[in-house]
Amino acid sequence: MTKKFLHVGCGQAQKENTTQVLKEDTWDEIRLDIDPSVNPDIIGDILDLNNIDDNSYDAVFSSHNIEHVFMHEVKVALSEFKRVLKDDGFLLLCCPDISKACEMIASGKVGEKLYDSPAGPIFPLELLYGHNASIAAGKTYMAHKTGFTIDTLKFFINDTGFKSYIIAEDNVYNLWALAYKNKTFEDTVLTNELKLHFGLSND
Repeated sequence: MTKKFLHVGCGQAQKENTTQVLKEDTWDEIRLDIDPSVNPDIIGDILDLNNIDDNSYDAVFSSHNIEHVFMHEVKVALSEFKRVLKDDGFLLLCCPDISKACEMIASGKVGEKLYDSPAGPIFPLELLYGHNASIAAGKTYMAHKTGFTIDTLKFFINDTGFKSYIIAEDNVYNLWALAYKNKTFEDTVLTNELKLHFGLSND
């Protein structure tokens, strides 16, 4: 049976830019973005998904957009993600780990390139404030308005009412969260689920 996931704030990214699990043929992708030029299936803002029915998606995939809303709006966005999920659905969310950026800045490495993204090289200050070249090109919605550590991301996901979740760091300055709307799992199960998304061994 085919499942459906909502790819919010997709930008230029497609299904093949998500995760090992979501790339499988058993998943259909619906792309949503605020920018019409990226040809999304739905033009919309993550703070207001009012054109999407409740309980209509098996998963929501959110990569590098939750940091583009103000801190007081984070719960609004997460609540919208939760609302459109089916009862057994899950959110898979990625955002910059600002604690890593702050470590680099404090150690005097503010001008050191962290990694190359599809938009170009990324530097520590851009994890805090957003991709400079995109903002300079007039895409001011690409500015970062808040930031997350493991603890703050845990707080917001828990405060939004997801029943079970896990948060992990990767090796390119990101935090990843896997959160289920109404299903409860032990941490070991969630860890294995997150590993599956990236094709990692459970050994």
